Amino acid sequence: MNTTALRRSALRAVSLSTRTPATRRTFLTIIEQGREGWRLSLGRDPVRLNPGLNINIPLYHSLHRVDLRESSISIPNLPGYTADNVPVSVSGSLFYRITDGYKACFEVSDVQDNIRNTGTSAVRSVLGHFSYDQVIGDRNELNKRLNAVIGNSIVNWGVECTRFEIQSFQPANREVERQLELQMEAERNRRKQLLDTQAQINVAEGQKQRVILESEGHLAAKSNEADAAFKTVVREAEARKEQALMEASALAQQVEALAEAVAAPGSTPGPLERKQALSALVELRRLEQLRAIAKGSGNSTYFFGDKAAMGLGGGAGEAYNVDYAENVKGGIGRKSKTDVAPGAMV
Repeated sequence: MNTTALRRSALRAVSLSTRTPATRRTFLTIIEQGREGWRLSLGRDPVRLNPGLNINIPLYHSLHRVDLRESSISIPNLPGYTADNVPVSVSGSLFYRITDGYKACFEVSDVQDNIRNTGTSAVRSVLGHFSYDQVIGDRNELNKRLNAVIGNSIVNWGVECTRFEIQSFQPANREVERQLELQMEAERNRRKQLLDTQAQINVAEGQKQRVILESEGHLAAKSNEADAAFKTVVREAEARKEQALMEASALAQQVEALAEAVAAPGSTPGPLERKQALSALVELRRLEQLRAIAKGSGNSTYFFGDKAAMGLGGGAGEAYNVDYAENVKGGIGRKSKTDVAPGAMV
């Protein structure tokens, strides 16, 4: 009896362990926020289901869920060629959003797989229109071009391509990378030479401008000096002219005053009186000059004047003549030189 019971319990445990759980059938379904559903009745008549609780009768209804949020598809290590025939490997991410769930469900079989295939072919096609340097220098332009091409291709499926981002871009093998490095180094050297040449040109141009400015400065300085000298000469001439005019006016006033003093009282001085006054002024100036000569050092004594007025005539008058005195001094000097003995030191 105990053996039979043990066998029955063992068989019951084996049957329970091998039994699969039955699928629970329900008449309700839930559509999450950010998604939408399309319910088919016996495979036709699609009805849009909004987020929330909706009716879904098993066997009679079939349900398709569509994610309306922005999603991305990764395209890793895609080989391709640039416009200058450089083999490269490209990796990127395609970002998209479903805008029309009906088209995404019923216009294309597998929307995500077809988007990936479209992005792959578009990357290879668009990459062939750009050179290697253009992609390296401006990757945003390649992204914009891919976004436009892919967006135009998938818009009929109710899908919008928001953007395409190139994540990595590199040569396909090491040999190509080395050749590109040499090419870039040669390009850098060429640009360096151009910059050095331009710098030398700028330095030469600066020196040229400096010389021109210095010469213009010297010219302006000389012109200013000439103008200053001319104005100085003109002003000195004007000053001498004014001085001469003032001296002449003063002399005329002196002559007029002396003429009035010489003339008879109460009478107007005439030409004779003015002539006498002028002669008196001349004599006064001569006496001033003689006084200055007398006060000077290293001078000799001379007698000036008329011999007849001094009462000296004949040989006596000649002794007081200026020329006679100079002749006597010259004779004394010649005689003193002849009296010196030959060979004597003076």
